[in-house]
Amino acid sequence: MQTTFRLPTELARLLARRARERRVSKSQLVREALEGYLIPDAEPGGTMSVRETAARYVAALSLNVPSAQADPLAAMIRERNWRE
Repeated sequence: MQTTFRLPTELARLLARRARERRVSKSQLVREALEGYLIPDAEPGGTMSVRETAARYVAALSLNVPSAQADPLAAMIRERNWRE
């Protein structure tokens, strides 16, 4: 897919200079920058694996056991489904 956009002069100069320093095309540098911004944990020029994507959410939620045990429905769900 091709997208066209306009850059302020100084930003275009910085882009050109950095691309020359890294010996990559300006398009490649913009792709890497967008991937880094839109997919923060992605490898430059690559995609994240399912494991890498899921790793960001490990321990994102926690279970408050006393509260769950106080609620009869939550306690029943925990007893039948929770693995320690």
